[in-house]
Amino acid sequence: MDFNEGEIIYIDKPLHWTSFDVLKRIRLRILRRIKQKKLKVGHAGTLDPLATGVMIICTGRATKRIEEFQYQTKEYIATLRLGATTPSFDLETEIDGVYPHEHITRESVERTLPRFVGSIMQIPPSYSACKVDLPEIKIRVVCSKGTYIRALARDIGEALGSGAHLVGLIRTRVGDVTLADCLSVEQVADMIDHIDVEPVLEEEKKE
Repeated sequence: MDFNEGEIIYIDKPLHWTSFDVLKRIRLRILRRIKQKKLKVGHAGTLDPLATGVMIICTGRATKRIEEFQYQTKEYIATLRLGATTPSFDLETEIDGVYPHEHITRESVERTLPRFVGSIMQIPPSYSACKVDLPEIKIRVVCSKGTYIRALARDIGEALGSGAHLVGLIRTRVGDVTLADCLSVEQVADMIDHIDVEPVLEEEKKE
């Protein structure tokens, strides 16, 4: 592999890790393997610490493709907890409001979700209900760049005549890259340690 010329790595981001944590871990591993002090490494789209799933890392000249990946369609599985809200719309802050949710049924959820299909003020997403297990629901979200799933959770809660916040989020696809294409951070680190890497000539180091 030639990390300077450019490599693209697909990672399943672990829970509680920031995107920067993953990036730092991979960059340091690569630098140690290729015996360099510097290397351009970036990722195509931040995931919150409480989210997991597809994260694309680009190295060297491949970092020029980051914007291309950022604008590709993304897919998520989001778990919303009904009947309560938080200031951050997810689990990063404490509950600040409790609302009735007993009136919500699977049928009312399925009637409500189509309101969020197509172009709306915040984002242009598509949704399909995956599971309703009150007081939680799971939905599949297919959306473009600039989507805030946490805000979506709030909006769906309001549309259901209650409150809601995000309690789980998995990014399952970016463009054609799915979770099945991804490796864990540990697997990627092990791969870096054992692969053949292209040597860097002294002239290249000076450029």
